[in-house]
Amino acid sequence: QLVESGGGLVQAGGSLRLSCAASGRIVNIFTMAWYRQAPGKQRTLVASITNGGDRNYADSVRGRFTISRDTAKNTAYLEMNSLKPEDTAVYYCNADAVSLLPDGNYEASRDYWGPGTQVTVSS
Repeated sequence: QLVESGGGLVQAGGSLRLSCAASGRIVNIFTMAWYRQAPGKQRTLVASITNGGDRNYADSVRGRFTISRDTAKNTAYLEMNSLKPEDTAVYYCNADAVSLLPDGNYEASRDYWGPGTQVTVSS
């Protein structure tokens, strides 16, 4: 229901733009967020944005990364600039969302996760 794209290999100081598209039965998204997980480490929050546009960033990326969303397209973006080798990780999209069930009822809001996209920053 969530699909990330835009990951890849980039040199330190470079930029990448990640996208996350929600599809299927998701009909209303409250907060969208990006998390990352480096090998041997826990998954941590990178940035989040509410449906009202309030943004939150991890200290390690504030000033370098920008999160945005297109509500009409149910899509979130993560613009990553001045990338560092320590930004290397699998990046996951997360959405707190409501889905439409096959019987026409709405499922209570819950977390959705994408499969992740690899970002590798070389020194």
